[in-house]
Amino acid sequence: MTQPQVIVIGNEKGGAGKSTLAIHIVTGLLHAGKRVAIIDLDLRQRSMAKFFANRLAWTAANGFPLPQPVEPDMGDGTKLAKADPAEQMERFDAAFAEARTVADVIVIDTPGGDTTLSRAAHARADQIVTPMNDSFVDFDLLGQVDPVTLDLLKPSIYSESVWEARKHRAINEGRHAAIDWIVMTNRLAVAEARNRRRLDEKLSKLAKRVGFRVGPGLRDRVIYRELFPFGLTVADLSNEIRPVAVSLAHVAARQELRNLMQALGLDDVVAPLNAAA
Repeated sequence: MTQPQVIVIGNEKGGAGKSTLAIHIVTGLLHAGKRVAIIDLDLRQRSMAKFFANRLAWTAANGFPLPQPVEPDMGDGTKLAKADPAEQMERFDAAFAEARTVADVIVIDTPGGDTTLSRAAHARADQIVTPMNDSFVDFDLLGQVDPVTLDLLKPSIYSESVWEARKHRAINEGRHAAIDWIVMTNRLAVAEARNRRRLDEKLSKLAKRVGFRVGPGLRDRVIYRELFPFGLTVADLSNEIRPVAVSLAHVAARQELRNLMQALGLDDVVAPLNAAA
C-alpha cells in the first residue's frame, strides 16, 4: 500500500497563521478528491480541529454535502496537554497509525512552541510548511541578523529544529527520505513595503544556507476570517454556498490558494480549484 504524504505545518512562534494555512491546504486537497486525515497537536487551542467541527455543523444545518477530513481521536486536548510526554506520544502514535490506514495525505498542525509532539511530527514529515508574518520578529526564529547592518549571521532555533528533524529522518529511513521544507510569508499587507524587501532579501540568503524553498502565502484578507466560523474556505464557495457577501476579492483569494497548492507541488489540486466558482 502506498504510504500517505505527511504535511506538517510548523513554526515555533504563535500567531504566524499556521492553522489558517492548514485549513486551506486541507480543503483544497478535499476538493481534489483526496482522502485527508488531520491531527491537531495544538492541544489547548485546537483551531484546526474546531474549524472542521464547525464545518460539520454548518453543512448538516444547511444541507450542503461538503467533503470532510478524518480526524483520529486523541481524546480531550486540554487533559492531554497536562499529561506526561510519554502518554502524549502514545496517543499521537495511535492517531498517526490510524491516519496512515485511511488517508492519501496527513496534515498535522503544530503548536507555537517547542514540544515533544511537535518534534515527533516534524521528524515524520515529508513536507514542512512554515508560515511567517512579514516581520523580522518572525524571521528571528529562522535566522539571526546583525542589529547594525542587518547582515545574516546564522540560522536560529527553528531552523536548527528542522535540521534535527531532517537528520532524524535520514538516520531512520535513509537519505532518500528527504524532507521538503517550504517557508511562506503569510498575512502580507496589500501595499508594498521597504521592510518586506529587506526581509525577502534575508529570506533568500537563509534559504540557500539552510535548504528551504520560499513560497507564496496568503494575504491578510477579510474573507479568510469571515468564513472561519462556518468551517468554510474560498475553496468551498459556489453559487449555492455563499454564507457571506462575496466580491472580486474572493477571486483573488482563490488564486492565492491555487498558487499555494502549486508551490507545495500539489498540481492535481489546482484544476478543481480552477473549475470551482
